[in-house]
Amino acid sequence: MNKQTIPWLLVIVILLANLACEITIPQQYVITSPSAFATNVMPGEVEAVAAPIPSVTPGSIRIGDQEEMQDILISLYEKVSPGVVAIQTLTQQGGGLGSGFVYDNQGHIITNYHVIEGAEQLEVDFPGGLKLRGNIIGTDLDSDLAVIKVDASAEDLYPLTLGDSDQLKVGQTVVAIGNPYGLSGTMTVGIISAKGRTLDSIRQSPEGNYYSAGDIIQTDASINPGNSGGPLLNLNGEVIGINRAIRTSGVDDTGGPINSGIGFAISGNIIRRVVPYLIENGKYDYPYLGITARPSITLIEQELLGLSQATGAYVTGVESGGPADIAGLKGGTMSSQIPGVYAGGDLIIAVDGRPVQVFADLMSYLMTNKSPGDELTLTIIRGNNRKIDLVIKLGMRQ
Repeated sequence: MNKQTIPWLLVIVILLANLACEITIPQQYVITSPSAFATNVMPGEVEAVAAPIPSVTPGSIRIGDQEEMQDILISLYEKVSPGVVAIQTLTQQGGGLGSGFVYDNQGHIITNYHVIEGAEQLEVDFPGGLKLRGNIIGTDLDSDLAVIKVDASAEDLYPLTLGDSDQLKVGQTVVAIGNPYGLSGTMTVGIISAKGRTLDSIRQSPEGNYYSAGDIIQTDASINPGNSGGPLLNLNGEVIGINRAIRTSGVDDTGGPINSGIGFAISGNIIRRVVPYLIENGKYDYPYLGITARPSITLIEQELLGLSQATGAYVTGVESGGPADIAGLKGGTMSSQIPGVYAGGDLIIAVDGRPVQVFADLMSYLMTNKSPGDELTLTIIRGNNRKIDLVIKLGMRQ
């Protein structure tokens, strides 16, 4: 998922250190982006691909029925691959290549922001051989999404359908199609490994911290440099995510990242929510809460921080004058035995009545359900098991 130049040497590394996290996870997460050798949705309904794909209910395929699965995958690829494109860019650093997919019959192409970042020239290559210049009409650094517009006739466009990523199940079979290492139209198969992960946003706050991107899908489908921006699909051929990053386990003898089998994709419902605004306005405004929090809580941390339970989002800090501060949410202020973490903060256990087990639950809910100016209710535990409901009017990320 790296951005590669000619020769490709640039690897964009993301550390999973969220704005709301106080710890840094010492593992590398590489963005799949343009590469010279790596080939890596609106108002209204998105049109489906022309021919139907056999409907599959998760868990309905019989174990060992390999021929049935084979037929499903062949049919899926034949119907969906015409809507997957290669995106070539020319920047001041050189050339690059990523992936994308056709969103509608108006020529809108969806990809990652990091695929087109800094592009001075941009080309979209279709599987049938058509090559068109593209113009960037909208970008979102928080979700790492971008919309490109090409001037193409409707008969040359094969829009893909967006699926409901909220309906995904861990263990469900998924398919990635893209252009890894310049190998256009490559298809790989895997499963949903987890839902509701968080990654750092590409955009920084005025204070210099990176915002958090939520509702991220984890998959073990093989994703490599050049896959960035390509679709992650369910067996019905619906786009349920856009491949964004991988966790690396080192580099190979050419200096390229080695895929550890842990990949990350922007969820289909984030795409569904954000892309119409990118097409209409060129940007999307995210809600802002104004807190930092632990990603999760261990039993040891619970004891050392004096918390009543080991689930929830523990608030380590509150931005002065921000929405959470105005509503009365409190971060930790008392010293603890955990380096860099103060005790005495509020513990968020629910948002609008929905349980919050870890910080990612709160972030996913915010990103897929709320907008600036909306209100939400946080249920917190403060001090000696005192449960409080706080109503917060959300701000906007600056």
